[in-house]
Amino acid sequence: MPDARILVVDDELGMLEVCRDVLHKLGDVRIELEQESTHALEKLSSEGWDLLVTDLRMPGMNGIELLERARQMDPHLAVLMLTAYPSVETAVESMKLGAADYLTKPFLPEDLLATAHRLLEGKRLRDENELLQRQVERPHAFGEMIGESPPMLAVFETIERLAPSDIDVLVMGETGTGKELAARCMHVHGTRKKGRFVPIDCGAIPEDLLESEFFGHERGAFTGAQSRSLGLVEFAAKGTLFLDEVGNLPLKLQGKLLRALQERRIRRVGGTDEFDVDIRVIAATALDLEEEVRQQRFRQDLYYRINVGRIHLPPLRERMEDVPLLAAHFTARYAREIGRRPVELEPATVEVLCAYGWPGNVRELQNVIKRVLAMCQRDTIGPDDLPPQILSAVTDSSGEHARGFFELREQQVAVFERHYLSALLVTHGGDVSRAAADAGIPRGTLYRLLKKSGLNPTEFRA
Repeated sequence: MPDARILVVDDELGMLEVCRDVLHKLGDVRIELEQESTHALEKLSSEGWDLLVTDLRMPGMNGIELLERARQMDPHLAVLMLTAYPSVETAVESMKLGAADYLTKPFLPEDLLATAHRLLEGKRLRDENELLQRQVERPHAFGEMIGESPPMLAVFETIERLAPSDIDVLVMGETGTGKELAARCMHVHGTRKKGRFVPIDCGAIPEDLLESEFFGHERGAFTGAQSRSLGLVEFAAKGTLFLDEVGNLPLKLQGKLLRALQERRIRRVGGTDEFDVDIRVIAATALDLEEEVRQQRFRQDLYYRINVGRIHLPPLRERMEDVPLLAAHFTARYAREIGRRPVELEPATVEVLCAYGWPGNVRELQNVIKRVLAMCQRDTIGPDDLPPQILSAVTDSSGEHARGFFELREQQVAVFERHYLSALLVTHGGDVSRAAADAGIPRGTLYRLLKKSGLNPTEFRA
């Protein structure tokens, strides 16, 4: 029973010592004893426990009240009641309030040991079941990130390990792979989730404004600084600072950022006083920072400082099994946003999406789905509804999968046209004018289709 935590509450010191000696036989457990029920309640509210063993009758707050308050704070806490004054009423009340079991004093040590072991084992199994249930409920996602391929499952596992810590993290990946999404997942699943998530696009802020944007400025620090201004680093206090495209920072600011990250202290532009900032930093870049360091475009010491934890997001072409999942997710999401009924992707459409290389990664797929939904008003999306550049890229591709789809489609269309036109000519005895009117197409178009299918109207006039 590794690392189980047990709180024993009884106003009799002798009983506490007996319980402690017996429960120590469980093995690797932490046992705390408390004679005052009010003090026990404070411990229950400030720490997590696996098992509460409490006497029923105690001065002040009795065991029933303690049980009720404890279960309000932790509905899953296992509680074992002890009493020297058993009665049906108290037993029933205890069970109704959530007590897991009930022992009468004096009890045999082996009874206490067996009951405690059973309750702790039950709690362990329940915790494991909840964990498995959470995995079943979201098999393809971590927060807003979608994927079930091995590379993405590895990313989810890394995020889950890094999120609870407070170390700085570097997220690497091509443009459009979801680096900010990964950073937000770490923030939401971390200890700073109640604080702000403050993103800074290091490549979008003019160089002459970067220092002021990062660290703020005092009144009169430069022309136009009419009042003190808060910087984004200070604004992110007790939260997460996300430095997007950190590789685009100029060298001058890299040095100042390094000092701020090392000391967790900043000084506003034009100011003289330094003050502490409590932040976690997550940086992201599409550049190869090691190469940038070799080319002396990025400081080596700053690279080491932000590269404590590391996440690499794979490009979409390396996890193509996620494309159907992502496409279905974006289709459902954007259809809801624009107030449309549910829209489905035809299997052939999904095949085309899976055959495309996606140089713009998930962001490109996202934008393609948005465009298709805006242009297509049907409830199903076919391959021809996709943008021309997608179709031409797949058609020109050397992939057998892509060629197979388009060749098969052409063959099926040709077979349909020949059967339809033959039946049409038979019906109208080879009269092209009446056949064209029946089909609802111009006569000239019908002649072209007949020629393409190798059909001669005169052969149907008999």
